[in-house]
Amino acid sequence: MFVVDTNLLIHAAIREFIDHGRTSKLVAEWKSSPVPWFITWSITYEFIRVVTHRSVFSHPLTFADAWSFIENLQASPSFGILVETDHHAEVVRDLTREYPRMSGNRLHDLHIAALMREHGVVEIRTADAGFHEFKFLRVVNPL
Repeated sequence: MFVVDTNLLIHAAIREFIDHGRTSKLVAEWKSSPVPWFITWSITYEFIRVVTHRSVFSHPLTFADAWSFIENLQASPSFGILVETDHHAEVVRDLTREYPRMSGNRLHDLHIAALMREHGVVEIRTADAGFHEFKFLRVVNPL
C-alpha cells in the first residue's frame, strides 16, 4: 500500500520528460497490480495545475486531457483517493507538535503526510526528497 506523489504522475503524463517512458510503465504496473495505491485530491489538483501550464510546457495537456489521465487511474481496482476522516484535525494537531517549524510550501506535503497517517499508509513513491522530513513515512524513489 502506497501513495504516488504528483511528480511521478506529471512525468508519466508529459512526453517531454526524458523519463516519461519509465514513469508511464511504472503507472501501468501499479494499475494492474493488486497492491492498493493512492493519491489525494491535493495531488490531483497539483497535477492538473502543472500539466496544463502553458508557460511550463511546450505541449501542455488540456484540462480535459489532464482529467482523463486521472480518470484512467481511477479505472484501476487497486487505486483510491485518500480523503480527510473525522480524525483529520487531531492528526494535524499532532503534526503541529512534531513539526513546529513547518511552513509555506511544505504544508502541501504535510497535508499529504497527514492523510497518509490517517489511513495507515506509510510509503510514498516520489522523486521529492522533502518527504524524508516526515520520520513516520517510508520514502521510495522508483526512478
